[in-house]
Amino acid sequence: MLNPRPAGPIAEFAALLEARTGQQIDANRRWRIETALKPSMRDTGHDSLDSMAAAIRADRNGALANRVVDELLNQESSFFRDSPVFDMIGEVIADVPTTRRPRIWSAGCSTGQEPLSLAMLFAEKIDEQMPEIVATDVSASALDRAKAGRFTQFEIQRGLPIRRMMQWFDSVDGDWIANPGLTRMVSFRRMNLVADPLPIGRFDVILCRNVLLYFSLDLRRKVLERLAQVLRPDGVLVLGAGETVIGQTEAFKPSQRYRGLYEPTWSAAAAA
Repeated sequence: MLNPRPAGPIAEFAALLEARTGQQIDANRRWRIETALKPSMRDTGHDSLDSMAAAIRADRNGALANRVVDELLNQESSFFRDSPVFDMIGEVIADVPTTRRPRIWSAGCSTGQEPLSLAMLFAEKIDEQMPEIVATDVSASALDRAKAGRFTQFEIQRGLPIRRMMQWFDSVDGDWIANPGLTRMVSFRRMNLVADPLPIGRFDVILCRNVLLYFSLDLRRKVLERLAQVLRPDGVLVLGAGETVIGQTEAFKPSQRYRGLYEPTWSAAAAA
């Protein structure tokens, strides 16, 4: 809910984002709010942030508020980002018993590059069973793009080798569209990591990279505890390069098997 504040529209928009998603924008980064909202201002005929904030206050649950939240979310992503991480995930999945299908959850999947990278990685491993890949994000517009599998020339070149680009994507009107067979390998769902019900079942790998950075310490701890509930006792959590569980939660500990990844503690696994 957007709460009018005397601090001005910038603070109002930051409060709206936090109320809807739990994500915070640090004071030293709030300059990007006006930049991010310029397309909405132009499209909706508002000549100032004050005017847009007033319109949202008049209709707090309307389409404009939803659009503002989507545009304030950081949707930075790329294919095979930090490629050694994907190699390690391949090792984790290779260790899963052949008696069951492995499961991977890409939490905070943005516009889909991460889960589609996973789908390509395992589709090419003909000797291994294809994992079930679940991908979630709080942004409806980002998920629409992910489901469509449509990327610009700039986006497709970020981390995607030409061989994979030609194998899995088709060039259409200057963009690149994923083959339907690739997008069908991923189950995309909208989900708020803080508040929405968790996916059903347990996962062997959960990726939650560069999402926790935007939460307060309390919410970060809450989300990590929720993730631990749906991770198998021998599963692993993958965080971003600048993230850690140390000093954040008792639900995870550094993995002894996979360097840089995290395992649920016994208590977290038992409580699930």
